[in-house]
Amino acid sequence: MNCEKSPGNPTDDAEEVYTYLNKQAPKSKTEKTILKSLTKKVELIKYNPHYGDPIAKKLIPKEYKERYGITNLFRVELPNYWRMLYTLTNGESVVEIVAFVIDIQDHEKYNKVFRYKKK
Repeated sequence: MNCEKSPGNPTDDAEEVYTYLNKQAPKSKTEKTILKSLTKKVELIKYNPHYGDPIAKKLIPKEYKERYGITNLFRVELPNYWRMLYTLTNGESVVEIVAFVIDIQDHEKYNKVFRYKKK
C-alpha cells in the first residue's frame, strides 16, 4: 500500500487509507478486520473524545505539528498492529469538540513516524 503524504486537509492521509481498506476489504480478511475495528473505534471516539491513549506533547511528530498545527494527539490501537491517530480541536461553538482522524497506519509506518527502532 502506498500512502504518500500530500499537503492539505487533516483527513487526507486517513481518507486515503480508509479508501484503500474499503477497496481491499471484500477480498482480504485482514483489511476487513481492520476496517470493522476502525468503524467501531470511531463510534467510541464520538461518545468519548478522550478514548484513545494520549501521546505526550514532546513526542508528537514535528511533521504533524507543522502540517496540521496540532497541540494534542491520541492513539488508538487497531488489529494487526495498525494504529489510528487523531487530534481534538474546538468546534465553532464553545461546547463542541471535533476529533479529526489524522492518519491510519500499519505498525511499520507508525514506528517510522515516531522514530521507534527495532530491537
